[in-house]
Amino acid sequence: MFDVIVIGGGPAGYVAAIRSSQLGLKTACIEEYTDSDTNPTFGGTCLNVGCIPSKALLDSSHRYHDAANHLKTHGIDIKNVELDLPAMMKRKDDIVKKLTGGIGGLFAANKVTPISGRGKVIAGQKVEVTNSSGDVEIIESKNIIIATGSSPIEIGSAKFDDKNILDSTGALEIDSVPKTLGVIGAGVIGLELGSVWARLGSKVTVIEAMDDFLFMADKEIAKETLKDFKKQGLDIRLGCKLTSSKSLKNSVNITYETKGKSEEMKFDKLIVAVGRKPNTQDVFSEDSGVSLDERGFIHVNEHCQTNAANIWAIGDVVRGPMLAHKGSEEGIMVAERIAGKHAEMNYDLVPSVIYTHPEIAWVGKNEEELKDENVEYKVGKFPFAASGRALAVDQSVGFVKLISDAKTDTILGVHVFGPSAAEIVQQALISMEFGASSEDLGLTIFSHPTVSEALHEAALAVNNEAIHIGNKRK
Repeated sequence: MFDVIVIGGGPAGYVAAIRSSQLGLKTACIEEYTDSDTNPTFGGTCLNVGCIPSKALLDSSHRYHDAANHLKTHGIDIKNVELDLPAMMKRKDDIVKKLTGGIGGLFAANKVTPISGRGKVIAGQKVEVTNSSGDVEIIESKNIIIATGSSPIEIGSAKFDDKNILDSTGALEIDSVPKTLGVIGAGVIGLELGSVWARLGSKVTVIEAMDDFLFMADKEIAKETLKDFKKQGLDIRLGCKLTSSKSLKNSVNITYETKGKSEEMKFDKLIVAVGRKPNTQDVFSEDSGVSLDERGFIHVNEHCQTNAANIWAIGDVVRGPMLAHKGSEEGIMVAERIAGKHAEMNYDLVPSVIYTHPEIAWVGKNEEELKDENVEYKVGKFPFAASGRALAVDQSVGFVKLISDAKTDTILGVHVFGPSAAEIVQQALISMEFGASSEDLGLTIFSHPTVSEALHEAALAVNNEAIHIGNKRK
């Protein structure tokens, strides 16, 4: 009998398992993804085929593109820059192996029992585990945490064939640079993967059904981002709905509708990145007592409790953004609540990042949301073109935007497009977690020269006190 069984070993699941064991609870973590019959590979989509390998390729492709196109302005003239794609892919794979192997070490250090197999919740707080050989074992636990993650959505007009029509996993394994690449979906995954292959030499076309670019981001940030991506060579087509595709021997033909007209295009490869769905199929028996919504998400309250006693769900299988850090924090919250501690999670301050170059990141509310909520606000902005450090490192595109309450000056949102956007937003988030005002941030000393000074200046600009740009007259 375990105190806690976690089903799923991704960022939500393995963190929940480790924290549960740290709190003195006898804990097991079940994972069906294995590199052998008995050795589960932890890390989920994020470490194995998502966040980590994609960031490795984003970094490598950026270095290659810089070496081939931008170093001459720094006085570095490199002749005949060559791409070694197999070496780049090996580096990516080595990083993945190091990190996934590290989770096994963390489990051993924290006395978490790893179990290989597919877990299914059945009545009576029991889990049915089926291993790769088909053998079934029933395990009992006082508490069960579901953390089975998500998988790419497949659409009828572009079925995956793992050859020419690829999901996000297949897009990380292309063995040669396609001359032409189509990407369906201009969201986080589509933009990141499109950026990787564009930097390596592909002519990339992004097909997006929505009329608005990055609808979830601040409109000013989205507008500036779209302009810069087009300068980089990404052909982004908005308001285009894919209607059909046909995979041929070495290419893909697609048809899409735009403004009532039908258009055709041909690509060497097609990546479909239209979103992800929760992995909840066959996770519960009919008598488990757990209810799901029409899209397969598990119903939970603000503390991630399902409607069944002592069964919890975290990460991509529940409401909210499908983000690794959100799932991890939910895992910690649930573990602590099981252990009898008071734990909460602030869902208003979950940061979002798109790891293109430049990066895009935000936390809190944007102007459109505040207008809808009839909240009076003030805005301060600072361009990286006026940042000494950004200019020195040749990354002066974009700006920092800070929004605060018009009456209390409390910071309500921070939005960044530019160098180190993710890190800048994280600095802002820490301030927001403690209820800081833009004045508080303006009174904080920032190191010089750093790109973070742009956040400082944006905070000052809210109250017309910025030093390195002109201010609005009071």
